[in-house]
Amino acid sequence: MTQKQKGILYMILSAFSFAAMQVAVRLTKEIPTMEQIFMRNLFILFAAFFIIRRKKGSLFGERSYQPLLFGRSFFGFLGLITLFYASSHGAQGDVTILNKLSPVFVTLFAVLFLKEKMSPIQVPALILSVLGASIVFRPSFESDPLPLVMALLSAVTSGIAYTFLGYFKDKVDGMTVIMHFSTFSAVCSLPFMLRGFVMPDPVQFAFLILIGVFGSLGQAFITYAYRFAPASEISIYNYSGILFSLLLGFVVLGETVKISSIIGGVLVAAASLMVYFYNGRKI
Repeated sequence: MTQKQKGILYMILSAFSFAAMQVAVRLTKEIPTMEQIFMRNLFILFAAFFIIRRKKGSLFGERSYQPLLFGRSFFGFLGLITLFYASSHGAQGDVTILNKLSPVFVTLFAVLFLKEKMSPIQVPALILSVLGASIVFRPSFESDPLPLVMALLSAVTSGIAYTFLGYFKDKVDGMTVIMHFSTFSAVCSLPFMLRGFVMPDPVQFAFLILIGVFGSLGQAFITYAYRFAPASEISIYNYSGILFSLLLGFVVLGETVKISSIIGGVLVAAASLMVYFYNGRKI
């Protein structure tokens, strides 16, 4: 398996993990957003700490990379806040389609700031992905303006944060990046969590643990995905999360999968395959 194939595999695993995390988030909707964010990052923080200590690596990275590490953590934290806020206050179809624009921003930022080259196939593939996502979620754009703005901001801020991951390739260890981000997010969300803390019951606590587990896996997979391959080539595979969300929604939440969702999913998969085969990869 080549480095780029590993990047694709990790991106798909990340998409599945985050889709599973979102199901757990929905099942704990009575818990305040900041409490969910704190628990998610606290779990990741401890996991990253023990892994780094075992490897005898750097917890927070070299001083020369601190401005960029803080930039990744800051924009990643903003991405979490805006996404959770939008999901709580807006129509889910509208929020999801806007948030799923993040791979588009990753590709654009990677070309602009990391000087990665965009192949001719990537423009139509990205357009096809956005079209497929629109069909899957059938956005009505009837939500209040603020949640829609927040959903779009979540795509932009996440795109910036993931672009930083591409820059850190061969410079900063992936677990160090995760440790930095999770610590930053846990510390920043702590005051808000304490102010509106809700004691979870045993079932809610179990789902909060799952948020942490799947959030940790998703964060680890996406961090290493961008270390194995150029961001502009693998970010499109993040759209596989749409398919995983549909499947988990049907199996776990009992949501109906409509024909439009299947058509949209096929378009998303087709866009990913276009990029894959155009670049001459062999599975």
